[in-house]
Amino acid sequence: MSTTRTLRLLAAATAALALAAGCSRADSGNTSAAQAQPQAQGPAEVRLGYFPNVTHAPAIIGQKKDFYAKELGSTKLAVTTFNAGPEEINALLGKSLDIGFIGSGPAINGFTKSNGTIQLISGAVSGGAQLVTKPDITSIDQLAGKNIATPSLGNTQDVALKKLIKDKNLANVKITNLDNPKTFDAFRTGSVDGAWLPEPWSSRLVLDAGAKVLLDEKTLWPGGRFPTTVIIVRQEFLQQYPQTVQAILRGHIAAIDWAKANDADAKKVVNDALKELTGNSLSQPVLDSSFKAIELTTDPISSTFPQLAKDSVTAGIVKSAVELKGFADLTALNEALKATGKPAVDAAGLDKK
Repeated sequence: MSTTRTLRLLAAATAALALAAGCSRADSGNTSAAQAQPQAQGPAEVRLGYFPNVTHAPAIIGQKKDFYAKELGSTKLAVTTFNAGPEEINALLGKSLDIGFIGSGPAINGFTKSNGTIQLISGAVSGGAQLVTKPDITSIDQLAGKNIATPSLGNTQDVALKKLIKDKNLANVKITNLDNPKTFDAFRTGSVDGAWLPEPWSSRLVLDAGAKVLLDEKTLWPGGRFPTTVIIVRQEFLQQYPQTVQAILRGHIAAIDWAKANDADAKKVVNDALKELTGNSLSQPVLDSSFKAIELTTDPISSTFPQLAKDSVTAGIVKSAVELKGFADLTALNEALKATGKPAVDAAGLDKK
């Protein structure tokens, strides 16, 4: 073959490749998340987020005991910790995070802000949130005129407190949004009179700072079950890498099973992680109290979400209740549960669009 012909063939091949690449980019730009094509191979890494709280125990155990890594194979697990739901939602919206453990309130807000492209895929923890106050506050009515803290504006506990205030028609209740460690310090110095907090912070205020439990949120829900922590995902990531999401959920199931079978070891893993992540470990009484208050579960208790959406309206966080059609996609979870011989979890109609 002549040199000239060889050069012509190379030029033609290069042009064809450039055209194909251009078409591919054009197609990609016009393809919505709902049209994303599943990838035969998993991504190089999956980016997972959670909070350094006892109420995120399954995530901590899943990472620290390598339950996720064992299921992911060659896909790397990259973990980021957050202190508030809005921060994690922003990370998901900005595509710097793929999957997140988060409170039920921010999960709903994320679904709304993303126009339905952030979805619920599993439960993680039920229970584990209390309204704790100074001992001299002995009734809900005595909250009038007091200063009560919540972790952040619009978070799950913030909504619960504001709904309670509205339902009880309480006057002049000041609500202060503080990071949990700051709430602990503020309560000890008398700057706040109480707080609605997730574990382990509610137990810390009771056992380490002299507070009392005025109201356990379990008493407000049928059967005492409500979703404190759930798992959400970017819809685009779920559709492109369904097997990777299912691998995370298999690790999630394994972490919960292991924790239930190894209570003392599970507490130690979580406490060691909290020490590493926050610089502080929990006393054994606080650790025991925190774990007693929660239920590790893959069930997101989907039937509660319409009420949670209404509660946000009552609390004045949003003007109208969110339409939750298509909020849940429990397909990957139920496939993972089936593979381990466990019953499917009900989406309570939240998977219908």
